[in-house]
Amino acid sequence: MTTAQDSVAAATAVAAAAVSAPVDASPPSLSKQPPPEKPSETRRRSYIVLSFWFVVIVLGLPFWWATTTIYRANLPLDRMLQWADGKACRPVFPLQISVQAPSLADQDAQHLVRLTQHALDDLDDFSIHHLRLQLAPKTDDTKRAPMKDQEPALTIRMSPGQGSSAALSPEAAVLDVSYAPNSIPPPNAGSSALASFLANELRSLFAEEQSIISYLLSTSPSSAGVRRPALSPEVVDALSKRTTKSLRYAPTYHLTFSLFTDGAVPSSWDIEGAMEEYMKPVLQVLRPIHNFTVDTQVQLYATPGVQSQVLNKEHLASFINAAEWPLSPSIGGAPTVNFVVFVGNQTIGLGSETETSQSWSIPQWGSVYLLSLPATETHVSRETLKQPMLTFGGQLLSLLGTPQSGSLPLRLSALGRIRSTDLLLRASSSLGSLARLTRALPSISIPRSVAEGVSTTLDHLERACANLSGPEGLLHARIAEAEAEQAFFEKSMVGQLYFPDEHKIAVYLPLLGPVGVPLVLGLIKEIKNWLQRRKQQAREAKEKKGQ
Repeated sequence: MTTAQDSVAAATAVAAAAVSAPVDASPPSLSKQPPPEKPSETRRRSYIVLSFWFVVIVLGLPFWWATTTIYRANLPLDRMLQWADGKACRPVFPLQISVQAPSLADQDAQHLVRLTQHALDDLDDFSIHHLRLQLAPKTDDTKRAPMKDQEPALTIRMSPGQGSSAALSPEAAVLDVSYAPNSIPPPNAGSSALASFLANELRSLFAEEQSIISYLLSTSPSSAGVRRPALSPEVVDALSKRTTKSLRYAPTYHLTFSLFTDGAVPSSWDIEGAMEEYMKPVLQVLRPIHNFTVDTQVQLYATPGVQSQVLNKEHLASFINAAEWPLSPSIGGAPTVNFVVFVGNQTIGLGSETETSQSWSIPQWGSVYLLSLPATETHVSRETLKQPMLTFGGQLLSLLGTPQSGSLPLRLSALGRIRSTDLLLRASSSLGSLARLTRALPSISIPRSVAEGVSTTLDHLERACANLSGPEGLLHARIAEAEAEQAFFEKSMVGQLYFPDEHKIAVYLPLLGPVGVPLVLGLIKEIKNWLQRRKQQAREAKEKKGQ
């Protein structure tokens, strides 16, 4: 009984206490708060975050920079642009003209040379292509008055005769001039008809070369500041067509001589003998400018694309059946010049019923000769190949861009100067394109080989510019053009043109995203905690100070 009464009394007391206690309006806590973090653990976490960033900044970024930085060799961009703009070189062709006058006294000959030079200067409106006359020493004075080292572009041999006449030698760069004895100007004369005659002859001999060089300069941006004579629209059109037809310069050409026939005969030809007798002399005179490799072939049952006996000009484009004719491709990287002898009873009509031709030239490709033979002829002899080989020799000169007027030695010397000018302008243009490309694309790589090629190009350009009128200028211009082309088309550099920045971002994001996000978020959180601790410490310090 006593125990039950005690239990009831205790329950009554608890209930009364609950009624009398004040009511707490705040809700109970949903989760238990973690214990406060120790300062040592806070510092440890901070050190861990900072250590990750230390590795990234001190080791990761330098290593990434060293392994991914694009190497850019230093290039003389300003100097390259000067060559491209025509400010580094003023092309000059001082051509030496040697005058041989053994029948004249030295004083009369010197006076005639001076008057002729004055007449040339008055006629010449192209100052960079300048003819300089010089009296050649007589035979007995050679040792004490030697000529200059430079080979004369032309030699004038003067001899007395009935009147003033001039004849150009077909075998050498020699102009034979005859004059009347009374046409020699006296020492006090200020002009002379003979001097004017000589000046006009010289100007006409080199007029085509001057026009070609002037046209090359007018079409190149690297010669904008060079004064040149104005060419008529007809001359410009003719030179443009000739430039389009001629082959691009190459130090070596591969010549392919092919015999094509639509039947079983002829099956052989004496090409070696014909080459040796008729074609080799032309190739020999071209050796200072070009090298040549040669191969031959015979193709039977070669059906032409046009079956008519008389070919019109519109038929010539489809005559060569490239699908069935196995023409030899370029060998060793040298451009191929094709010379085709097609055996068949066909001719080319020239617009009238009586005028016909047996051959035609194809621009930048070669030429075709239509050879008519008896149906039973099984072998093409060397004599039969004479006319085709002579035709091919003339067409080869045309395809190489040789001037058409003048003797062959004079035309070849002019071709050397024309090629030197062309190569000089092309090398300068390539340097300018490379310089502009380097500035336009800062992310493009520039290997050391490109810098070395540019340095070599600039060195040979300077030498070529100083010797444009001689064979040495062609040699240096050839090297400069080859080095400039190789530097501009460097494989490792060209590949960077097709590697845009968007591609780099697409490559880096999948790699850096999973690594960079935790690092950045961890650093942000640590900074926030540090700022919160600083605020709490400042608040506690303020409370202590207030107490």
